[in-house]
Amino acid sequence: MPGPRTLANLVEFFWKDGFSRIHEIQQKHTREYGRIFKSHFGPQFVVSVADRDLVAQVLRAEGAAPQRANMGSWQEYRDLRGRSTGLISAEGDQWLKMRSVLRQRILKPKDVAPFSGEINQVIADLIKRIYFLKNQAEDGETVTNINDLFFKYSMEGVATILYESRLGCLESSIPQPTEDYIQALGLMFSMFRTSMYAGAIPRWLRPLELTLEEIYANMTEMLLAGVDTLLESLVFLTDVPVFLSQTSFTLSWAVYLLARHPEVQQAVYRQIVKNLGERHVPAGADVSKVPLVRALLKETLRLFPVLPGNGRVTQEDLVVGGYLIPRGTQLALCHYATSYEDENFPRAKEFRPERWLREGHLHRVDNFGSIPFGYGVRSCIGRRIAELEIHLAVIQLLQHFEIRTSPWTKTVHAKTHGLLMPGEPIHVRFVNRK
Repeated sequence: MPGPRTLANLVEFFWKDGFSRIHEIQQKHTREYGRIFKSHFGPQFVVSVADRDLVAQVLRAEGAAPQRANMGSWQEYRDLRGRSTGLISAEGDQWLKMRSVLRQRILKPKDVAPFSGEINQVIADLIKRIYFLKNQAEDGETVTNINDLFFKYSMEGVATILYESRLGCLESSIPQPTEDYIQALGLMFSMFRTSMYAGAIPRWLRPLELTLEEIYANMTEMLLAGVDTLLESLVFLTDVPVFLSQTSFTLSWAVYLLARHPEVQQAVYRQIVKNLGERHVPAGADVSKVPLVRALLKETLRLFPVLPGNGRVTQEDLVVGGYLIPRGTQLALCHYATSYEDENFPRAKEFRPERWLREGHLHRVDNFGSIPFGYGVRSCIGRRIAELEIHLAVIQLLQHFEIRTSPWTKTVHAKTHGLLMPGEPIHVRFVNRK
């Protein structure tokens, strides 16, 4: 099986900061070595799969409890600190038990639709905050660093749904415990790279004091202390930052793309006005009436999947692409690379939400070239919440504003910190609708 040499790989990732360019390296290695290739990361051996049909084969062959890629460093830390395991890093029977509880609550669109009212209250605060911020700008329109704004919106939305309480993230004066939590989560995201390094370093060389993750864990416990809600037990079972990243990063990219493609924005806005009205506050049931909004989300996630790749450990011997992959082999499924293949998506580098429409409506299309939420029983448990938060926010943002580019923002590149995120702050102009 072809693949980069071990020394070249280590230089690429550790010397040339490849961990922030994993999405680009996927494409580079696919061009050089083909649709399936091997890599060594220190003691770890990984087989990368960068072909739509082979990805489909791997995922469709999964059993009842698929095993995610090796997350031993996360588990080590949680064992060391006596922390409970979250849904992302749990495996086997423990994962099945968690998943079975959560799937009864938030796995289907109809399950999360009743939260529309609470989410709309948060969106009202978001829009109020945008009006305030742009009125402070010299031009009366520009809001700087919408990445940060949407991160706070996502936090507030998740708190409203899971904690049944508000954190004050969108207030002019944010409560200090909430401010501490925001900083702790930011630090945790910045530590993703360290956790990725850890897997390539022998265990005896790893530091035992991961203080930033300790901050995150302590702050989470502090915020949840004394909260008595229907979903309280579920919060401890899942990994809250994933909810935040799905919404905040994707919403940032969607607004950025709409600003750069005014013809797409106008088409989406016309459909909103025609089917919902200029100021109708949408509920979950209204989303199906604006298929272009849903197509916008799918196309944004195709171009900028929050998880540029996914991992699995084979539970049985598999023959993939003509190679025998023994049981226990770590696989890397290269979703970013397959999303940009013209074979999977004609004119793949272009932003074309209409590619997801069929006869003017959004139909289900099983295209394993783009599966940003994963597939099957181990797909993202927070998908429906993230989709609802983004759909409702996009509709109401466009009802209130025309979104335009800012001269302060040129081309924004993606970077990888475990998750795919904007590499630079995004600044846009929110122009009031007449």
